[in-house]
Amino acid sequence: MARSMNTAARSTNASARSTNRSVPVRPWRGLVLAGAALYFLVPLAASVIFTVDVPGEGVTFDAYTQIFGTDGFVSSLLLSLELAAATIAIVLLLMVPAMVALRLGAPKLRPVVEVVCSLPLVVPPIAFVAGIGTVLKWGPEHLSRTPLFQTFTAIQNPDFPFVLVLAYVVMALPFVYRALDAGLRAMDVRTLVEAARSCGAGWPQALVRAVLPNLRGALLNASFLTLALVLGEFTVAQLLGFQPFAVWIVNVSGSQAQLSVAVSVLSLLVTWALLLALAGFGGRSRTAPRG
Repeated sequence: MARSMNTAARSTNASARSTNRSVPVRPWRGLVLAGAALYFLVPLAASVIFTVDVPGEGVTFDAYTQIFGTDGFVSSLLLSLELAAATIAIVLLLMVPAMVALRLGAPKLRPVVEVVCSLPLVVPPIAFVAGIGTVLKWGPEHLSRTPLFQTFTAIQNPDFPFVLVLAYVVMALPFVYRALDAGLRAMDVRTLVEAARSCGAGWPQALVRAVLPNLRGALLNASFLTLALVLGEFTVAQLLGFQPFAVWIVNVSGSQAQLSVAVSVLSLLVTWALLLALAGFGGRSRTAPRG
């Protein structure tokens, strides 16, 4: 008995010493973080200095105060936000039911769907927009006597170019697929759906009440990535002749360089704020069920 007690005491002391032992500090982690911070913060600081330092006038914030009064700022920003909202709604309505059905009914087709959703990363935007332009030119010429002619005209309305929404949906597929796939992998979809079905819920109710609440973080991530894509996309909108927010910034930069950089800095800060808010909201949603 005494021997066993001594052995237990020695093991307890050894475990206490192991827990009290300090974790070795790895300085290369700090160097990597410092290098990443310099890589991102130095260009941002240079941009801010460029916008506030006016030769002969000193430090002034006129570039930021003139943003909201510049022609085209409000209209282009609202257009980009409208396009982003429509893109988010359409891509989520397409991908969420498709991925849930894929996970429940045909899991072997997941590699095929993954390859198809990753194709926009392989096709260059120039080739993509060239194909869209060719279709838009071909449609009115060959469908002028059919009801589809009005459709081709309506989707190119400058007030709300729905053709950009269709293009952005395709371009957002890789990011939305990755976000939703990560969310679906973190939960047992089949058990949730079967439990909802056993309680008398139909398939739409099972999807809305059982699956979507557990996909809140994935839906937020997909929405944020799509919003960032739409706000920063330039090539497709420029070549098709429309002027959302990114195209307006480039057009303004030719005549008012400081103003365009100030708008870019402001949009970057807003994007960071949205990312931090998303991270905080996602963290609270994960800790709430634990409490």
